Amino acid sequence: MSAPTKPLAPASADQAQFLSVLSRGEALARWTAALDPRPLGRETAPLEACLGRVLARSVAAPIDVPPFDRSQMDGFAVRSADLATATDDAPVRLVLNAETIACGVSPALAVAAGTATPIATGGPMPRGADAVMMIEHTDPDGDAAIWVRRSAPPGGAMAYAGSDMARGEVVLRGGAVLGAREIGMLAACGVAAVEVWRRPRVAVLSTGDELVQSGSPLGPAQIYDSNGPIVAAALAENGCEPVRFGAVPDNADALEAALRDAHARCDAVILSGGTSKGAGDLTYRLIDRLGSPGIVAHGVALKPGKPLCLAVCNGKPVVVLPGFPTSAMFTFHDIVAPVLRRLAGQPGRAEASVEARVPVRVASELGRTEFVMASLTRAEDGLVAFPVSKSSGAVSSFSQADGFLTIDALHDGLDAGSTRTVTLLDPGHRPPDLVIVGSHCVGLEPILDELALAGVLSRSIPVGSLAGLAALGRGECDIAPIHLMDPKSGEYNRAFVPEGAVLIRGWDRPQGLVFRAQDERFAGLSLQQALERAADDPLFLMVNRNPGSGTRILIDRLLGGRKPDGYWNQPRSHNAVGAAVAQRRADWGVTIKPVADAYGLGFLPILDERYDFVVRRSRVESPPVRAFLSALQAPETVAALQRIGFKPVSDPA
Repeated sequence: MSAPTKPLAPASADQAQFLSVLSRGEALARWTAALDPRPLGRETAPLEACLGRVLARSVAAPIDVPPFDRSQMDGFAVRSADLATATDDAPVRLVLNAETIACGVSPALAVAAGTATPIATGGPMPRGADAVMMIEHTDPDGDAAIWVRRSAPPGGAMAYAGSDMARGEVVLRGGAVLGAREIGMLAACGVAAVEVWRRPRVAVLSTGDELVQSGSPLGPAQIYDSNGPIVAAALAENGCEPVRFGAVPDNADALEAALRDAHARCDAVILSGGTSKGAGDLTYRLIDRLGSPGIVAHGVALKPGKPLCLAVCNGKPVVVLPGFPTSAMFTFHDIVAPVLRRLAGQPGRAEASVEARVPVRVASELGRTEFVMASLTRAEDGLVAFPVSKSSGAVSSFSQADGFLTIDALHDGLDAGSTRTVTLLDPGHRPPDLVIVGSHCVGLEPILDELALAGVLSRSIPVGSLAGLAALGRGECDIAPIHLMDPKSGEYNRAFVPEGAVLIRGWDRPQGLVFRAQDERFAGLSLQQALERAADDPLFLMVNRNPGSGTRILIDRLLGGRKPDGYWNQPRSHNAVGAAVAQRRADWGVTIKPVADAYGLGFLPILDERYDFVVRRSRVESPPVRAFLSALQAPETVAALQRIGFKPVSDPA
């Protein structure tokens, strides 16, 4: 029965009550104590529906496997005593019985002394025979006899009944996760259905007026609901049955109705969003009305993941994950998944970790345990963990990372060059064959596609041209893409190639000043006129690029020391520049032609910048780098680059 409805407390009172930050250990202890998680119950499932399920009871073999003595190879069923003296110099002659035993054929004739019966692999052994002689160790003597040149030990090349699994033997223990091998064992015993733990039905709700489901158009200030699909998939990976309830707007009545429906129909409820401190957040205040004891932890000393809310309502777990995707997934995997696995009867997750060097300093906030996503590459001195420099709102952080670093709450960061433990997201992690660190470009995509088709596992880590060269110098990558202009000569890239490396020509990318096509202030202006007006008029707001990027060097050269309004807005990608101008958060910037075209922006060409590749000389002849160079020159790649407006360079460096 649902708990009686009680009025919502004022937001300020709720915030004082629930936004009391607990340590991870204390929050988890309170939650598990209130819930006492254990498997929800047994159910019988047919074998074909048991993949990934967990056995609730041990299974004993109802028959012997194999159910009869059988041959393990093609040959002849014999009496071992007849062949005790058989050698190449003194073969023994055996008369063939008038039958051939194949699989599924019951023998009709016994093997008497001095006789043998032809038998196929898997065929049942006839009466009197106690061994099988390989056909390769025999010679025919007409159609009715054979000469045998080897002796045969008793039981040789045959399997006795029950030698695989004996009748009454426990073949799988309760708690076993049923994979293909386990299902094969059960099928071999003739088992058609088994008792498994019931999978928890877990409701998945997203909250927020800004959320739109995939496939629908985005309106102003709206985003697609990514947390719902991510959480649902993660639940399935952890032995649960997700039940999608979609996105619920920030309306108290609608949200309460959805919560009560989900709580009544499912074994657990997981929401994302609406946990942070703020008068507009309804979720955590509504949850406390679902049942006792209600919320047991709201606010955990984790980064990302501080707004996590944990509750137990009438015996069912209710969780509100933070709204940002990385925060949501960290807290789900670290705190929520282990508890749900216990409800599903699943064993604890197998954690795997590796030691890796951290190439750059990672700052952290004292007082909170911090998780830092990391991409792993292999250097000459071992593994290297590159921090994934994206915020907790970045959906791609998990897909681009191999694991995470943990920074203790008592430390303020990790020192550059320090060796730390990386907890792997996938215990079967395989280091990439080819590591590319530096400036990113959409032109890389067809090359990486070609490498994937060739079976070469590559990893591209966008950090900017200068940081890529630094990584190359430390031996942390094979290739560093760059587009750096030498301020003295105006030439791209050649002056920046370090000793021990070579320059591989890539392609030219048209760079230009971009603005909204309908902005009449730029109408009819030349590049120089537009630049002078935009840089000197405070009504024009620019968007810059990050320090160390090739585009930033070009911009600073064009501005000649001027710093117009917006100069310190420094996104790390061409796309971010295009979006800022298209969405009126800026009036002008510098980016490449394909981005201008994608956002429908006006484009005044500045120059064709050269995007090249610096390769470690010691790796030029390695198979992965050779595969990269081959893909770079492939006709398919050249055509793909030309389609997006780039100009492949064929001349040598």
